[in-house]
Amino acid sequence: MTEQVPISPADGNEVFQALYIPKQKPPTSSDDPSMKAFLSTFPGLGQITQVARESVLTALLEVDAGRAQDAWEVSLWHSDGTEWRETPMELSKDAKTHPISLQSPNLTTNLSKVYFTTPLTVKLPTRFTIKFRNDPEQTWKWIKEHQGSLDGTVLLKIVTAQEPISSSLGDCIQGLNPDLEVKNLRSQCPGTILWSVEASVDAADGEKSTVKDINFGVPWGHNKFSRWFALIRIWSPWLAPRQGKDYFGLDKEAVMCSFLSKTGKHLVLLGISGVDDVITLFTAVDGKVNLHIRNDSSTGQVGRVLVGLGDDFESANAAVMYQARSVVATAETLSGEQQKELEAMKTGDETTKVWAENWYDGLTYCTWNALGQRLTEEKVLNAVETLARNKINVTNFIIDDNWQSIDYRGHGQFQHGWNEFEAEREAFPNGLKHLITNIREKHPSIQHIAVWHAILGYWGGLSPDGKLAKTYNTVEAVREDAQRRNLPLGGKLTVVAKEDVGKFYNDFYSFLSSCGVDAVKTDAQFMLDTIVSAKHRRDLISTYQDAWTISTLRHFGVKAISCMSQTPQILFHSQLPQNRPPILVRNSDDFFPEIPTSHTWHVWTNAHNALFTQHLNLLPDWDMFQTVHEYSGFHAAARCVSGGPIYITDVPGQHDFDLINQMTGPTPRGKTVIFRPSVVGKVLDQYNGYDDDTLLLVGTYHGAALTGTGIIGFFNVSQRPISELIPLSKFPGIVEMQLYIVRAHSSGLISPPIQVADTTPLVFVSLPVRGYEILSAYPLRGFYNSNTGSTTWIATLGLLGKMAGAAAIVDNRLTKLENGRIVVDTHLKALGVLGIYISSLPETKWEESVIICILGKVIPIHTVSVSEADKYVLEIDVERAWKEMELSSGWSNEVEVNIYVNAEVIDRP
Repeated sequence: MTEQVPISPADGNEVFQALYIPKQKPPTSSDDPSMKAFLSTFPGLGQITQVARESVLTALLEVDAGRAQDAWEVSLWHSDGTEWRETPMELSKDAKTHPISLQSPNLTTNLSKVYFTTPLTVKLPTRFTIKFRNDPEQTWKWIKEHQGSLDGTVLLKIVTAQEPISSSLGDCIQGLNPDLEVKNLRSQCPGTILWSVEASVDAADGEKSTVKDINFGVPWGHNKFSRWFALIRIWSPWLAPRQGKDYFGLDKEAVMCSFLSKTGKHLVLLGISGVDDVITLFTAVDGKVNLHIRNDSSTGQVGRVLVGLGDDFESANAAVMYQARSVVATAETLSGEQQKELEAMKTGDETTKVWAENWYDGLTYCTWNALGQRLTEEKVLNAVETLARNKINVTNFIIDDNWQSIDYRGHGQFQHGWNEFEAEREAFPNGLKHLITNIREKHPSIQHIAVWHAILGYWGGLSPDGKLAKTYNTVEAVREDAQRRNLPLGGKLTVVAKEDVGKFYNDFYSFLSSCGVDAVKTDAQFMLDTIVSAKHRRDLISTYQDAWTISTLRHFGVKAISCMSQTPQILFHSQLPQNRPPILVRNSDDFFPEIPTSHTWHVWTNAHNALFTQHLNLLPDWDMFQTVHEYSGFHAAARCVSGGPIYITDVPGQHDFDLINQMTGPTPRGKTVIFRPSVVGKVLDQYNGYDDDTLLLVGTYHGAALTGTGIIGFFNVSQRPISELIPLSKFPGIVEMQLYIVRAHSSGLISPPIQVADTTPLVFVSLPVRGYEILSAYPLRGFYNSNTGSTTWIATLGLLGKMAGAAAIVDNRLTKLENGRIVVDTHLKALGVLGIYISSLPETKWEESVIICILGKVIPIHTVSVSEADKYVLEIDVERAWKEMELSSGWSNEVEVNIYVNAEVIDRP
């Protein structure tokens, strides 16, 4: 972990950047068998990583280049709870043992790096800090005084399976409320303990919901946890993270909380909502956890909380989320007929799967920020034509808000009501069908066209005097924030009544389909949760959600986007169940191009929200962004590691083509696709706070277990440059004894082969303000040659020049034939430059020992070269070879490339 504060000129420019305690050896047989490893962690110094009792610490000090040769000294101070001890650290002069730097010099700090090491026997509990100076005659500078870094803490990690499993939640919750009903459950996640907690709550009183606040207790006890993390309702539609240290405090209600004990255990609390018309959330009172329960039902119900205990956050989090699926499935409210329809649509045929891949993986353009909020037919057509003129080949096109016919009553969009299905007649004089037909005829590359609408029709529901309100039965609901907002119309909403919601959605989507629209973005779904009346809430919330789910699948398949829908009931009722295909769901508040402070927060929030949404039945949508913007690369990198779709909302004609090319590639059939990792991207250090001045690490993974690629996106959300030391073990999916190479997207540089068991498997990452980087860890496959006694190590890197180039790999197989040839059979989802790492490449004449074929044909030798960035990488320009050879893939949307290593010489074209 890195800690920095602004340094005044009088202090010089030296910065203590990071302290890393690597895992050097496993515990011996004489060790306590329950002791697996330690975690050196916060606050302040230290890297969250596993360490053994006897370890070699690596410290990094960055100084002005002119002072790098000074007689620098670094000393570690540590305490096991009694007295503080000093351990001097030695200057490390062997560059071979230093952390690996893969970034270009212009992307890293201008300061020189000075490394120090020392062996250390860790005792418990251990706090530590650092002091340093540049000359024995100078005064020591303590890191806390110099940079504001607090003491670090070493935490013990215990393997749950090796200790007696406690069945008492009271062992983990100090002051557990005895009025709560606690049950021990069998966890579906190995190595975790699971409890269910229930609290009774009275029935709603007529139109008024019953709200009950109940004391829960304090996880581990006051001052007994080292950090906590929560996802709060930052406002009605959205979730956002909160973090803290040893005092629990929330400014908003939370849907889930996690606490890290000083013994290295994680306790995750999850409130269940959307079942039996009950919402269960968490609040904080005087450092204690409280339950905030709302019952909209006409009968007494219970608020439910699931509690998971595990060795790490991910396992404890999975334990409560898996159980939540069971709870919701048991209480499923869909009718038998609806359930049968869902099951029928869930499987789908091959055509359905192809359309789904296009929708998820095609580059998407949205009109919202690009064209403003007063759309016209002319503006939309101009945007489409400008994209085509600039050869930006989008697959999906979203016509966002303000195409509908609305009444503009009241003040602002929250008062405006929807008149009729047809588009606004003045702005779209030829009607919606004419516009869609025009787009499809002139621009056949656009395969899917979506339109925006609100869950209740428009932000203010239906226009009371409009055509729709006269066609369907309606009710008048009141919004709970009407008084606070002082709405001139009293916050009244005219909405379709329960009995007509299904017909309303079927009619609307039939109309859209008849116009050529084949997808929807359904926004403002949180409006259902703003309704005051308990009766209207239980009548409308699940009714609208179920009708929308059925209608979207019936008319559009998976081609739907759920937006502003992170309300508790929707999260659990509509997004958690696994009985329907996954759809795209917005994962955070909007992209706001004109608000400078919003951009780092936007990425930060999405990465943390993904800890929850990764367990829902959805693909997370991190929202659109603009490719010409101060933070455009920052946003692009975040979208590429998110595991979700990529939307751009460029002003027509204002495009960064290089950035678009880093995110996308052309398929053999002329489509443009994104490279989406197979695992959802999420934050790797959930307890780090937004203001802690650490890099945001977003981890994802692509491919099969053991043979896939671990990917980390690094983002500097701070207002000053930050450097960190990253262990190989930090990458998702890493196997301890496997050899890997790590590649940086920015430079193309590759590390030497490393493994977790190495003494210093560290990568140095340094980012300026607004800086970002993507590192990918590729597993090496070794092929032994008995004749030479040597091993050739090979890895397929995917498409080079792409931010998530490994995700371009659809399938990859490495085999050795009887004749000694090594065959690399790679299927790619797009054309581009394929990279292959071959450890023997510098010592061989690759022109004579490597043969490359596409569709069984040997490609021209001039389309292959050794990378200028790394001598071990062979670059295969698949796109150029494809075009020069005039190849055709038929109906396939993939490219098969065969690489034969150590092959005999044959005639080449």
